[in-house]
Amino acid sequence: MNTLSAISFTFFALGVGFTQAGAADWLNARDCGASGSKFETIATTADGSKQITVTNVGDFKVGQGVMVSKCNIRYTSTQLWGTGEPYYNQKPLQNSVEVRGYDGSAGSWTVYILDIEASAAPAFRWTDDLGRTWQPKVPITHDWQPLSGGAEVRLGKRDWESGYVIAFGARDQLVSRIEKIEGNVLTLSDAANRTVKDAVVRHNDTLALQAAVDRALKEKRGVHVPAGHYRLARSLQVRNATALAIEGASGVDTLLDISDGEGACFTVTGGTEVTIRNFHMTGFMGFDERDKAGYINTRGSTYIWGFGLKHCNAVTISSTERVLIENCHASRMSGECFVSGGISRGAVKPGQSFSQWITYLRCSVTDSARNAFNDVMCGTENTSVLHCRIVDVGGCSWEGASRFVKFIGNYVRNGGTVAMGNLGPANRDKTYPDLGAGQHIIADNVFESGVPYGGCAIRSAVGATQVIIRNNLFINFDSSAVEASGDTDYRHYASGNTTITGNIFDMTCVGAKPASRTAINVSANDTIVADNQVYIRGSADPLLNGIKLKEPALNVNVHDNLLRNCGKGISAERGQARVGEVVDDRTFTRAMAPAGLPLDRLRPQTCAGWRLAWLDGKSKPTGAESVIESFDPETLRFKLREPHPMKLGDRFEVIAPSLNWLIHDNTITGCREPVVLDSHGSDTSLLRNNLIERGGMTNVTQAIEVRGHFRLIDNCTVGFDEKKVPSK
Repeated sequence: MNTLSAISFTFFALGVGFTQAGAADWLNARDCGASGSKFETIATTADGSKQITVTNVGDFKVGQGVMVSKCNIRYTSTQLWGTGEPYYNQKPLQNSVEVRGYDGSAGSWTVYILDIEASAAPAFRWTDDLGRTWQPKVPITHDWQPLSGGAEVRLGKRDWESGYVIAFGARDQLVSRIEKIEGNVLTLSDAANRTVKDAVVRHNDTLALQAAVDRALKEKRGVHVPAGHYRLARSLQVRNATALAIEGASGVDTLLDISDGEGACFTVTGGTEVTIRNFHMTGFMGFDERDKAGYINTRGSTYIWGFGLKHCNAVTISSTERVLIENCHASRMSGECFVSGGISRGAVKPGQSFSQWITYLRCSVTDSARNAFNDVMCGTENTSVLHCRIVDVGGCSWEGASRFVKFIGNYVRNGGTVAMGNLGPANRDKTYPDLGAGQHIIADNVFESGVPYGGCAIRSAVGATQVIIRNNLFINFDSSAVEASGDTDYRHYASGNTTITGNIFDMTCVGAKPASRTAINVSANDTIVADNQVYIRGSADPLLNGIKLKEPALNVNVHDNLLRNCGKGISAERGQARVGEVVDDRTFTRAMAPAGLPLDRLRPQTCAGWRLAWLDGKSKPTGAESVIESFDPETLRFKLREPHPMKLGDRFEVIAPSLNWLIHDNTITGCREPVVLDSHGSDTSLLRNNLIERGGMTNVTQAIEVRGHFRLIDNCTVGFDEKKVPSK
């Protein structure tokens, strides 16, 4: 082998890209008919005809796929949800909804949502912009009723009085293939159903690229996609690959464009090993439309998500053992951009596979409406998001219910929460709770500016356990930063076992108006907060809370942190909850919110002995207290030792017998309220060996404020010598 060949082979072996030395092992997508062309032209179409007359034939060829706008009215499947139904539980239509008449004037792809509130006189309001605006309610007549764009809907027999949500889409696009070219006339394999003079004809490389993938799977070769603009009408399917690599020429010049299509650019299902690298992928919904992709609050159901009704994303992975996504860059995606799910270790059967590791390396998600990276199921294991860039993302930067996740070395600006947990009934298997889930390492990342969605940059919640958040930088951060949440509800488990260490929080607001925010917020059991810095450049910001602890989090250790120029340095607050269902004068369930009384299914015995301090309608103590005797993890009912008169909505504070809080060896300087412990505390709540210095602040008379049961030992306070001015 000569020197040049040796160098070429080395780069190929390292996975840098398609090289001449490995060309025999790769299929070229152009040889399978992919055009890679962004050429488009105007056409005249006729209702019922397969022939279209184009202004310019350009580089179109017989056999190629095309997408033709405005000439083919069609409808997406109608979806139906009932009152109280989660978005993933649809009801059968049973011929109760009919649609007709769309004329394309409301857009090439318009989604209609009909919202029927429960009522004895059923009526619906409707929207054609994914919930941005709603048209006034109209009674259901069971005849054809007009919407926009010429569309009409007829609702047949059903118990509409119960409340429902209906959704469907209307499109005007023809997806077809060129069978013949004669002069400026293209004969397609499918007929138009509208006569128009200004249809736009574009290439559709879906079938050609799919043919390349299918052939590569059969022949055990890789797929090379040269530089070009490849339009997709639907997802490229990679099914049950034993070992497949699909590589673009570069992450800049190899563009997969699904802006006129629907679904993922790649859908990877089953199999052993898949590598996808060096692509730029684009869709149809950017950051400025994030409200349309997100939660749509409806009256006839619980909620639905806009991206589920009008969907595009980069890569979807389901139950493939090993996947590498490298140097892939996505933008303008409506859905969860890079997402995985599928069978879990506890549910896999002989002959099935499950995702054992997924790696996203040097990828980016920018200007997108929804999540950047996502594991939606508990079963996916060992997902790594490494050295990626997330900017202007309207959903979570990461959302994961899966196991053994690493989110390391990434840059996030104006992206949503890195969210760990969300372990509901739909994504647990028999290996939980023994194996646990939601294990994460969030390390060595940079977070700049703030979060547009989710309330904080990093959150461990509802089921996430064994979480490490370390060595991250927060730059000019004007949102809350890190939260270890202990909140639970009827669907989710509690989170815990969290370490937050070595992070630097520059919480300086560089915009016009700072927001109320907290650097580190802890309400989860078994949490360590150590060796962090929280500060403001310049004078103290009264809206910044450095470290906040919330009862009844158990076993919390806060030590060796440096807090400077905060509104509050270290604070603690009480946990509250409300009565839900009242069974009898000793038995009740907890309301959904606030969630200060944990629903600990895994350790129900720990709730015994907790005290409830009852509050009046203004959240003031009534003086009455109760003690919890037991908690039933199946019915989620609490039982009191003694009777207490209760009604729906009654509020109470939660007092744990023993908190085990140790707050020690922290340095707090220049804060308006250095330490404020406004919580019940316990015999095992200690504030010890902290250095609390005034730091040039004026009008600060108290270094430590305690409104509960805390032991103060050997704290050093400096500079708090001015007398408190009595109020007039």
